Amino acid sequence: MSTLVRIAPSPTGFLHVGNVRTALMNWLFTRQQGGKFMLRLDDTDMERSTQAFAEAIERDLKWLGLGWDMFAKQSERFERYKEVLEQFKAAGRAYPCFENQEELALKRKSQLSRGLPPIYNRDALKLTPEDIAAKIAAGQKPHWRFKLNDTPVVWDDLVQGHKSFPGGALSDPVLVREDGVPLYTFCSVVDDADMNVTHVVRGEDHVANTAVQIQIWEGLNDLYGGKPVPTFAHLPLITLASGEELSKRLGSMSVASLRDEMGVEPLAIASLLAKTGTSDAIEAASSMDDLIKTFDFKKIGRSPPKFDTKDLMRINAKIIHSMSYAQAKPRLDAMGLNAVDEAFWNAVHQNMAQFNEIKNWWQITHEKLAPVISDAEFIKQAAASLPAGPWDHTTWSTWTGALTAATGRKGKELFMPLRLALTAQEHGPEMKAMLPLIGEARTKARLAGQTA
Repeated sequence: MSTLVRIAPSPTGFLHVGNVRTALMNWLFTRQQGGKFMLRLDDTDMERSTQAFAEAIERDLKWLGLGWDMFAKQSERFERYKEVLEQFKAAGRAYPCFENQEELALKRKSQLSRGLPPIYNRDALKLTPEDIAAKIAAGQKPHWRFKLNDTPVVWDDLVQGHKSFPGGALSDPVLVREDGVPLYTFCSVVDDADMNVTHVVRGEDHVANTAVQIQIWEGLNDLYGGKPVPTFAHLPLITLASGEELSKRLGSMSVASLRDEMGVEPLAIASLLAKTGTSDAIEAASSMDDLIKTFDFKKIGRSPPKFDTKDLMRINAKIIHSMSYAQAKPRLDAMGLNAVDEAFWNAVHQNMAQFNEIKNWWQITHEKLAPVISDAEFIKQAAASLPAGPWDHTTWSTWTGALTAATGRKGKELFMPLRLALTAQEHGPEMKAMLPLIGEARTKARLAGQTA
């Protein structure tokens, strides 16, 4: 069977780097295996799911280069979940429960006080058909649980190794709430089975869910015939460098903020997330193909990886520095900088940490700027020593060499007043490249203290 993986984000918030890391690991694995990648929106929570968040998820994944081969929405499969629930009822695997949240909380508290595991005690199984009918007649609506077997649940995890859960330590999961809404634990298994998912790659916070879902999968096999249970891989959860957990609803380290506010390249995000928490060095990848070739679940450690924005921006700068003019040209045109030629790009991009910085350098060299004159006498002398045109990359060294001979200045004492007068910046691309871009007329005007 061909490899098929899926991600199933809920459209209740923006994707953050934790979500993206899971999506990336799925995508890299299946591309390496020559399989398919599915985006399946877990949008059964109709109150919190929005179309705007759904569109944002799709937009962010496309921007990151994580295109999908298949697409599904759980909100379009409610009839299928009802069908399976009815068959579980008929088989005696789904049973109605009438406790409310307060009653369940009291039961858990009582169990903990007696040193017992806080799992559902199956009181509802003691109800007779008459009891159930009376409760329903009185207006009580049941939620439906799946009756687990007491047999151990075992699997070999691609990241965590051999896993084993005693059946008696698991709580019968709720399949459908009293308002008729099916829950993730149930929908996910039905979808995975129907869609022939072969591998489930997700966060380690789902390990206990996996033990339960394997039993639900086996229950489906009892109904429909055997399908192989997926192979599982549970990734340690990523945190910020401070140790703070990520929240998609708070927007911490969301894809949108990294792209729109920090100006980060998609390949920088992928490079960092693919290598953080692995035995590989954290470096800028040259392409997504490189990340595909080097991906291996065996490289993933068990400790929580930390997402450090310093590493991200370091990688981002390296990607900008290695970007060719041909790669940059479509984006320059989209920014309205179609006049930027290859010579200009080559002159400034090695000094850029973010792509949008190109605008600043274009403005500095081609638009009006108020010069910063920090040493008027020296600048006046420098203006008088300007070489005659035409100017090229040797003009700066000719000019500064003459100034050193005339004034004895060198190093920062020589360069900084000139850089401030010509660019109003203390740092930037090499002035030997900038001077011809600024041009003779604008240079003379700025040295004279004029806005030019």
